[in-house]
Amino acid sequence: MAQFDKKPLVFMLIITSWLTISHCSKKPVGVARKEDIPFIKCQVCEVMAKELYRQVQAKQAQISPKKVSEYDIIEMSENICNLKKQEADWILKIDIVEQGDRLELVEQVSEGQCGSKCKTVERACQEVMGYYDTDVAEYLYKNKPKVESLVSYLCKDLSASCTRKPPPVPKDRVPGEPFVPKSEKEAEMERLMKSMEGMPGAPNMQMYSRDDLMNQNFGNEDADEEGEDDEDQLPSSLKNAFRQKETKNVDWKQTITKGILDAGAAVKTNVDRASFRLQKWWKAKKAALTKKDSKSVKSEL
Repeated sequence: MAQFDKKPLVFMLIITSWLTISHCSKKPVGVARKEDIPFIKCQVCEVMAKELYRQVQAKQAQISPKKVSEYDIIEMSENICNLKKQEADWILKIDIVEQGDRLELVEQVSEGQCGSKCKTVERACQEVMGYYDTDVAEYLYKNKPKVESLVSYLCKDLSASCTRKPPPVPKDRVPGEPFVPKSEKEAEMERLMKSMEGMPGAPNMQMYSRDDLMNQNFGNEDADEEGEDDEDQLPSSLKNAFRQKETKNVDWKQTITKGILDAGAAVKTNVDRASFRLQKWWKAKKAALTKKDSKSVKSEL
């Protein structure tokens, strides 16, 4: 008996759900403000550690009586600072507010549009976690600490993010953009897209507003005026054919370029992480050998 292909149905459901959203204007891509990171690094570390602890506890309650595996905790630790993953959705609720000579993290009720503040928190989180994700995961798995102990271990012992008082904020600092909440449907759609990432038949999925879908604006927005004038002289069927062909060509180029860049970045990250762990292992081995030699010398004396 032939199997029913569910992929087209899934995509139709996604498109239908997205069409029900009212107008959704194009959002500017946020860029992290690196100069703000020293003022919020400790706070980001504390909030992130508490969130990681909460996620591990939630996972444990979900699969009880089974125990959360160390692999699951490592995966959470690796994704907690990556906005492309569901584990980092907590960042979308954080607003950065200037209070006198300090920057304060304020948690909002709902998720917001991801601008420069969102990207700054993500960047600060990544700097805090660094290559400590496996150490944090091992600490959580073996010691099963209280949340306060986890915060102290990550923010003081490992990353040293909270060992010093943050510097005062410059008086001439330019304020960031206001916090703009997402609609519930928009937030739900983004969570759905994240959950489908990596699924067979759903590669490189993107979201488009209702206007984009109606106007067929699928990434080919910068056509020159001359091309538009020429298209006006063509029948609508030929216009659509040319537009689809151009869109496919642009999408292929963008997909290949992005794939190469992402693969290079992933390789570099894995090499750096392996190098870091190798150095850590060698230091521990060297310390053990030194300790053993000192004991043998003492015994001879």
